[in-house]
Amino acid sequence: MNKPFFPIQSLLKTALLTAGITCTSGLLFGQIQSKDGLPVSSSSKQPAPQPKGLAKVQADPEKEDDFYKLISLPVPEDIILEVGGMVTLPDGNLAICTRRGEVWMVSNPYIAGSAQPTYKRFAYGLHEPLGLTYRDGAIYVTQRSEITRLRDTDGDGKADSYDKVYSWPLSGNYHEYSYGPTFLPNGNMLITLNVGWSNSLGHGVSLAPWRGWTIEVDPQGKMTPFAAGMRSPAGYGMNAAGDYFYTENQGDWVGSGRISQVEKGDFLGNAESLRWTDLPGSPLKIKPQDVPNTGEPLYDVAKNFKALKAPAVWLPHGILGISTSGLLTDNTNGKFGPFDNQLFVGDQGQSILSRVDLEKVKGAYQGVVFPFREGFSSGVLRLVWGHDASMFVGMTSRGWSSTGKELFSLQRVVWTGKMPFEMRTIHAMPDGFEIEFTEPVDQDLAANPETYKVTGFSYKYHSTYGSPVINRANCPIKGVVVSKDGLKARLVVDSLRLGYIHEIKTDGLRSDKGRALLHAVGYYTLNNLPDGEKLNIAQAAPKHDHSAMAMNTSKPAATTTKGKTTAKPAAASRTAVNAGPKRVTEMPAGWGEPDFTINMGTKPGLKFSVEQFQVKAGSKVRVVFNNEDDMLHNFVVVQPGSAIQVGELAMKLGLEGQERNYIPTTDKVLHHTNLLQPNTSESIYFVAPDKPGDYTYECSVPGHFYVMQGTMKVTK
Repeated sequence: MNKPFFPIQSLLKTALLTAGITCTSGLLFGQIQSKDGLPVSSSSKQPAPQPKGLAKVQADPEKEDDFYKLISLPVPEDIILEVGGMVTLPDGNLAICTRRGEVWMVSNPYIAGSAQPTYKRFAYGLHEPLGLTYRDGAIYVTQRSEITRLRDTDGDGKADSYDKVYSWPLSGNYHEYSYGPTFLPNGNMLITLNVGWSNSLGHGVSLAPWRGWTIEVDPQGKMTPFAAGMRSPAGYGMNAAGDYFYTENQGDWVGSGRISQVEKGDFLGNAESLRWTDLPGSPLKIKPQDVPNTGEPLYDVAKNFKALKAPAVWLPHGILGISTSGLLTDNTNGKFGPFDNQLFVGDQGQSILSRVDLEKVKGAYQGVVFPFREGFSSGVLRLVWGHDASMFVGMTSRGWSSTGKELFSLQRVVWTGKMPFEMRTIHAMPDGFEIEFTEPVDQDLAANPETYKVTGFSYKYHSTYGSPVINRANCPIKGVVVSKDGLKARLVVDSLRLGYIHEIKTDGLRSDKGRALLHAVGYYTLNNLPDGEKLNIAQAAPKHDHSAMAMNTSKPAATTTKGKTTAKPAAASRTAVNAGPKRVTEMPAGWGEPDFTINMGTKPGLKFSVEQFQVKAGSKVRVVFNNEDDMLHNFVVVQPGSAIQVGELAMKLGLEGQERNYIPTTDKVLHHTNLLQPNTSESIYFVAPDKPGDYTYECSVPGHFYVMQGTMKVTK
């Protein structure tokens, strides 16, 4: 098979740039030209002259903190500020509602001079409010069962008027969270309602009218059902164009986190919500049994099931979060950096922010998501702008857990004024993608197709909780056009698929000053290809891609016994990683009976039901792992002191993570189950280590492993 030609100059230059050394030279590849005369690189061309010289070595690698500082606001010890909602008031102060039913006014949140923030309780006695906003002198807060208008009529700084605007029924299910409101231009409000959760069924349930819906309420308290198909719509708000979006969490009917535009009459995918479509006012008539449950990608299902609306942007699970939360549009006019009109999206589980840029192609939204900032001190839930264009981030962890260790927190994100070298955005083109950068790129590296890697993939649309990555395949890059100013690189890409997420990696790229990208990956959801002229580029000789040959995965089979489903490994999982002595699911011959049987369950808040158990060195152990939670978990025994290391290696599995059960290839892993669906179980058998000590067991799912741990004590 023919292989592409790589001149030694190019390999040398790539190595130098990776080390932080900039080369200035002519092109390292032969070129063809587009109609506007710009160079187009093709890896099948002959090398051009070698570099003419070398520039200075780049300083130490740049970090997120160099550009965006996190500043924690002190909170008095007697205030439990578990942020559920947050809004900036006209005077620049904050109003914050908490999951414990209080509303606090925070003065001087900018910590100007030597003054510290002050906190005054405005309201109390509310039912787990998870959103609030301000309008015409009043605070509107969304409790579990109603929108309440709070007013201070006597000017003492405390609410003395608690007025119900509209209420809705509850079943009492713990998972019936309610979010909002968002005011529309006409003065009406939109509220989003969670579905409940059934441990016995292992999936979401809509037990009261309009659960899983967005509803619209006018100022007089008249409610109109607006859209259906939500599962856990924790984030909500408008983009720069004034269109309404919500964020979704992985679960049943939701393969991964995602962002969708919501218009009246939409069905966004969760079939449970359709139980109420026969009630008066419903804009939909379809029922749960009408929804295809085939496991095909959602976009492909929507082509035939026209009522289903595809999301605008997918956030890959375990890579850019596990519990998608609040969203916020950048309307700071450049005061927060080079990301005007883009969206920032929080993640409660991984305590991070991502950055999203949307575009409308053929009438439908699509776009790209990038990593932005990690390291928040608790679970990110709410985002608002301060009057100084800093971002306030409200956080909570109790019961849901998060990578950030604090139970709650309030932080500011402040731009230092230094320009990060980033992919500012990625646009879809008729024949690929165009990347825009925040500063000029090195022309030679940017023109080299080998600098980039594009991988397409999708998720299953089905009633099962979550989904592994499916249909993963490499998308060959036929050529690259770099703009004369170095701020754009147009990639001509083959094998693109509509409705798929496309991972675009640029690890080898550098700026013309030798700077590495702060984040070298973006994920573009391609719902439509725009019209327009395609570039005329000859096909480069393809590389033999061994990894692409093993990209597809199959789902484990399952059996059901006495109402409990027991997972079985798929053939694709019987690899060196997931088989052999590390995962034994049948009792070994000659054992007789195990010396110890441990019944291990799960508890809400990312906890095992058994925090510690004891076995003797060399004894025969059976662990029966029952996943009784409402999310995916595994059970992994690791070497002492290696739990975080194993979890971080699992995160690095990237797109392969879920199909490999988040089990990395390392001798730190001793024994493990597969990744289990809610309400499923698996038994594993192993011989306890000969060496006494404290061995950690954990769930190695990204975001879980920091807190979901226990101890296996091995004694003599």
